[in-house]
Amino acid sequence: MQKEKKVLLGLKLPTDPRWVNIVEKDLQEILTDHAYCEQKAASNAISVIVKFPEYTEVVKEMVRICNEEMMHFDQVHDEIIKRGFQLGRERKDEYVHDLMGFIMTGGSKEKHFVERMLFSAMIEARSCERFKILSEQVSDEGLRQFYRDLMESEAEHYATFIGFAKKYGGDIDVDQRWKEFLEFEATLMHKYGKTQTMHG
Repeated sequence: MQKEKKVLLGLKLPTDPRWVNIVEKDLQEILTDHAYCEQKAASNAISVIVKFPEYTEVVKEMVRICNEEMMHFDQVHDEIIKRGFQLGRERKDEYVHDLMGFIMTGGSKEKHFVERMLFSAMIEARSCERFKILSEQVSDEGLRQFYRDLMESEAEHYATFIGFAKKYGGDIDVDQRWKEFLEFEATLMHKYGKTQTMHG
């Protein structure tokens, strides 16, 4: 199954299989972190609108994605309540912070746009991989189905970001830059997959 995930999403390094065992020791922790990941994804979509309002098609899609991500936040919050937990405080996402450091600055509007789209696609790709793992391996049957449904949405968002990068990237070699993102992300994964967080 790990090989299938790498082919499907292009990821170079799969999550450490022991991550699920770590997650299951504290479901409240992973669900809280997941809820805030959805909120941050919605914020990212809003940020794209603010930075690139001239791309009308992109703006419309970001509104849709923002609404979906906040709906997912609500769904995760319901899972938290269902289990007698309560939403905790936001955690800093070190993975996203590290990935953001790989974004190239300077250059054309198209370059800025492509960097933001690939950054967003990368987060969705890894989230989708983590959701797939949870949908197959977490012992809580309710959460298995929950993450199976969310996995499909994350995969669709990933494809949307990649598609926009290629459509509006001008002369930029998006495929080559995406390969560079994948290679860099693989180096990050050597230090992640060890905590009860969605990306950590």
